Amino acid sequence: MSPPKSRGPRLGRGLSALLGNETVEIPKEKTKTGINTEDKGFSVMPVEFLVQGPLQPRTNFAQEEIDALAKSIKERGILQPILVRPSPANADEYEIIAGERRWRAAQAAQLHEVPVIIRELNDEEVLEVALIENIQRADLNALEEALGYRRLIDDFDHTQDSLATVLGKSRSHIANRLRLLVLPDGVKKLLTEGTITAGHARALIGAVNSREIAAEIVKKGLNVRQVEQLIKTSKTDSQPKAPRKKEKDPDTLALERSLTDILGLNVEIDFSDSGGRVVVRYKNLDQLDDIIRRLSDGDGHVG
Repeated sequence: MSPPKSRGPRLGRGLSALLGNETVEIPKEKTKTGINTEDKGFSVMPVEFLVQGPLQPRTNFAQEEIDALAKSIKERGILQPILVRPSPANADEYEIIAGERRWRAAQAAQLHEVPVIIRELNDEEVLEVALIENIQRADLNALEEALGYRRLIDDFDHTQDSLATVLGKSRSHIANRLRLLVLPDGVKKLLTEGTITAGHARALIGAVNSREIAAEIVKKGLNVRQVEQLIKTSKTDSQPKAPRKKEKDPDTLALERSLTDILGLNVEIDFSDSGGRVVVRYKNLDQLDDIIRRLSDGDGHVG
């Protein structure tokens, strides 16, 4: 597998690494308002200049969160600039990299302008930064996080090890998140909605009846340990039981002992209504040669 494509400065330090002095100011002549706060390291931009980024890993924005943030913004303003990049598709637009919730709340608060920091980032860096920002804020649900990891692996040749280094997560954490992607759609929906937890979902991986168990979790409010026990019991109950061996009658047992004494080797006789078999067990090749000799005719041929 080839190494990750972009080899610029790694982003494992998080979003704070992008809020230093390496910002790109909007030239005054390119803003409708003409406002440019160079001394603070960011610019002010009309909200209509900003658009959703297609690489945003977060897909669920609770309206109550937006409303609460809008109320705060009305009282205190936006405390952290929105990170954007020039849109590859439209010269008059800027894609949001980090801060879409602030942008949505700013519109709900009827702000006409928002503070922004512009960075020239490629697609891989955009996805990395968006993941870092959302993970640090605990904004992503487990499935959104897993989809972001999968995108970095599939589209940018990352490995689980390289993601662990870049994103500051353990390899086992990333592996466990990725495993959630194999769950049935119905279980994924419950996880996305927050009806079940990532711990519940992880326990359901590989369960044949995961949908039914997920319904039990919701109905009975089961914790993760109870789910694990339920799955363990379900697997035991579903395993086919070995057929009970028919007990040998005294005559067969006596014949086994007689043959064992004659050959000097352990002999077993298995039988059924339609027939059976005789098993002679030997420990080495000398014993096998002796069995063959005993079964041979006078010409030395087995027959």
